[in-house]
This record gives sequence, structure tokens and C-alpha cells, in this order.
Amino acid sequence: MAVTKEEKFEEGRRASGAATPPEGGWGWMIVASCFLATICIRAVTRCVSMFFVEFQLHFEKDYSSTAWIHSLIDSTTMLCAPLGGFLGNHLSCRATVIMGGLLSSTGLVLSSFASSLEHLYISLGIVTGLGFALSYTPAIAMVGRYFNERKALAYGIALSGTGIGTFILAPAVQLLIEYYSWRGALLVLGGFVSNLCVCGALMRPLEPRGCERMLENNMGNLEKDGIAVNTKTLSRCHSFCLESREEFGFLMLPDFLILSVSLLFLAYGCSAPLVYLVPYSLSVGVGHQQAAFLMSIFGVSGIVGNITFGWITDRKCLKKYRMLSYMVAIGLEGLCCMFVPLLHSFSLLVPFSVFYGYFDGAYVALIPVVTSDVVGSTYLTSALGVVYFLHAIPYLISPPIGGCLVDSTGNYTATFFLSGASFMFSSAVLASALLVRRCRRSKSNSTAHLSPNHITAAASQQGII
Repeated sequence: MAVTKEEKFEEGRRASGAATPPEGGWGWMIVASCFLATICIRAVTRCVSMFFVEFQLHFEKDYSSTAWIHSLIDSTTMLCAPLGGFLGNHLSCRATVIMGGLLSSTGLVLSSFASSLEHLYISLGIVTGLGFALSYTPAIAMVGRYFNERKALAYGIALSGTGIGTFILAPAVQLLIEYYSWRGALLVLGGFVSNLCVCGALMRPLEPRGCERMLENNMGNLEKDGIAVNTKTLSRCHSFCLESREEFGFLMLPDFLILSVSLLFLAYGCSAPLVYLVPYSLSVGVGHQQAAFLMSIFGVSGIVGNITFGWITDRKCLKKYRMLSYMVAIGLEGLCCMFVPLLHSFSLLVPFSVFYGYFDGAYVALIPVVTSDVVGSTYLTSALGVVYFLHAIPYLISPPIGGCLVDSTGNYTATFFLSGASFMFSSAVLASALLVRRCRRSKSNSTAHLSPNHITAAASQQGII
């Protein structure tokens, strides 16, 4: 019987000698570290939208030009995600997260001295975004290394930091802007983001894998026997082992390719609504504090979505439906976007923030889970780097395109409608792939149950033979 590409890949993954996830212990400290990291990275990135109106008024620019700031920080974070994964694999997750913390904190501090939008493009968009990229991928991948059976719940708790951070930081940032101006607020955020260094310090790696463990054991045995160790030979063997891991073999898996196409549309849809929620709220007469409160509601709902979907999809009876849960969350997220132009008051925007935040938290928590289900935990760091890399271009172009639509139409209808359509198409791509697979599976099963005599008789009846 022929062995499929997925089966060959899985055999190689099992043979790589990955350390067994401890399912707890220090793993919960890794979850706590990732939780704080997502606050410092994703929640702070979301709160950059709180500065949108301030930047626009101070530099006297249009929507499209100002939107490039948020686009750059988001797209740089995702564009450089493979670099974070690479350094996390070959240097260490701990060192990579600490480097990212230092770089992103420096970028925010430099942004507080900006004298033009171009300055912010570089300091806030590129420097801070690069720092976030170095920290984000290794921090998330570490959770997958420490958990397997309770992976979805662990990711749900860890990634709920985005929602909790948004809930706390949105009104806090608004107060900082009011009391210290946008420059002072960026300076304070720069100090806050330096906590990524603390997160990195807590990320203790698991035991060495595969041939690395073998080399260490051999060195210990040789030292005990009093035999000199040829370090040059060992280093060559070590390099050979690193090169033979085939870290990116998952790129040829059909499941991963389909997931990648879906992620491109998902990334386009999820960026613009966050950027334009506050400006849209202000345009329909909602006050600044109420607009900030909408972001807080969005954050709290995201927490509930993170944890509930993580807990539910960890149940044994539901584990095989993780992809389906992910698809449903994306589709309902798009449906929420479609209704935004009909909401013209704070009381109507509150339910939107609740539902949009809930489904946002649900699919965000499931992205690393479904990715791990496809490629395995051994290659999760590299796979997440590619997954977040795919977000880069959509994140870059989505807010400016939304800004151009606002500038040309004078309203936000087209912007939110396009985002909603992207969400729903992303879900449709996965649904189509699942349907095609199910049809092929049922056809192969029905063929397998037919004996040669049955096939000959059926063919004779139809006049084939």
C-alpha cells in the first residue's frame, strides 16, 4: 500500500526525537510568560489605533497616510516572524524573546520623539514591529512544546493576554494621551514593553532533542573514560544534525497549503476593523472614553473566546472538530463586520464589540492549535513563523486600502464590508477543502468495499465489458 506524503512526514517527525511534553509543571510558567508577551505585543499593537486621531490631527494627514503606521507595525511583526522562528530554533527562544523586548522598547521610546509620519513609519512601524516579531513566534511556540493533550486550553489561556491587555490598556492609553499627550503615552508604553525581557528569561527550554542529546551523552561517556574529545568533529556532526532536521518539510503538505491560502484572506479581514473601530465610533458621535471602552469590551470578549474555545476543543470527543470550530469562528467574525455600518450609537456598538471580540479570541487561540495539528509540535516554531509571515502583506495593505475607501466614499461601509467578505471567504476555502476530502474518502471507501466480482458484475450491467 502506498505511503502518503503526510504519513512520511509524520514518521520523520516522530523520528526526530522531540522531548515529550510534560503537560504541566514549568509549562504553566511558560503559559504565564506567553500570556504577558501577548499583552506586550498584540494588545499594544491594537492600542496603536488609539493614537490614530492624534497622529492625524498633529501631522495634518489623511486617513490613508496615517493608517500606514498601524499597517507597518503589524506587517513587520508578521513579515519577520520566520526570523523569530529561525533564531528561536538555532539560538534559543529565551535569547530571541529578550532581544525582541529590547528592540521593541527602543522603537517605542524613539517614536515619542517623532517629528513626522515618516519618522513614525521607521521607529514605530519597522523597529518596534521587528522587535515584536523576534518575541512573538518563539513565545507562542514554547507553549506547544510543553503541552500536547491540553494544548488548546494552554493556548487559550496564553493568548487571552491579548484580550486582557486590550481591556486594561485601551482606557489607560486614552488617559495617558489626555494627561501626557501622545508622546508621553508612547514613552510609557516603551517602558511597559520592556517586560518582554522578563518573559524571555522565564522561557526555560526542554531537554535537547535527537542527535543533540546523543552528542551530549557521548561526550559524557568519553570524559568518563578519559578519552579526549575531538571538538571539531563533534561540531561538524552537530551542524550536520541541524541541517538534517528538514524544518520546512511541512511546506509541501496539502493541508498546510490550504490553511495558508485561508490565512491570507483571514489576515486581510482582521486588520482594518481594529484600526477603524475607534475612528468610526467617533464619526457617529461616540465620545473618546466610550470609544476606548468599546475596545475594552472587545478585549474582555476576546478573553472569553480564548479560554472557552480552548477548553471546549480540548475535550476528547471534540478534538477532531478543531478545524470546524476554527472555520465557524472565522465565518461568524465576518458576519459581525457586515453589520457595523448599520450601528450608529454606543448602545448598538456594544453588542458588536462583544460578539466580534468573542469570535476573534476563538480563532486566535485556535490558529497555533490547528497549525500544530497539521505539522506536529516538533516543527511548530518554524510553521508558526510561516503562518504569521503570511499575515504580513494583508496586514500591510488592509488599513491603507480601508483608508482610501473612507477618503473616496466619505463613510466606512465599504471598508467593513470588504473585511467581512474576506473573513467569510477564508472560512469557505477551508470548508471547500474539507468537503472535497470527505467526498474522496467516501468514494475510496465505497470502492474498497467492492470485491473484484462485484466490480465485474456492475461493469457488465452497465455495458462496459
